Amino acid sequence: MWEFEHAVEADVTPAQVWARYADVATWPEWDTGIVQVTLDGAFTTGTTGTMTPEGQDPLPFTITEAVPGEGFTDETVIPDAVTLRFVHRLVALPEGGTRITHRLEIEGPAAAALGPELGPQITEDFPEAMAALAKAAGQRG
Repeated sequence: MWEFEHAVEADVTPAQVWARYADVATWPEWDTGIVQVTLDGAFTTGTTGTMTPEGQDPLPFTITEAVPGEGFTDETVIPDAVTLRFVHRLVALPEGGTRITHRLEIEGPAAAALGPELGPQITEDFPEAMAALAKAAGQRG
């Protein structure tokens, strides 16, 4: 398995960040690597959708876990190769604010070969996207 994790602390509440997560149509506002995201239902466990990364074809994904105010996980399966698992966690800090953590796990039969190639390409904008997410969450109030 290949994995990468990045965290930031922001002066926003978990609820503010959750509101941004749940509004998938606005993801391109804070994640410039994404052109469009659509869901086939509510932002909840089991819902499927499509994400279009910059310069790529749309990719199907499934929300495999969604806990309001705490985080969510989504997975994209590339058949017979790898599963891309994106884990997003929110933790309220005792002094106020929120620790936002984004993690990518790549596993499956081709993970050893594809992980070191795909992983850094996918995660290179995590710091920028997470900073923009925190800012956007604060602007929404």
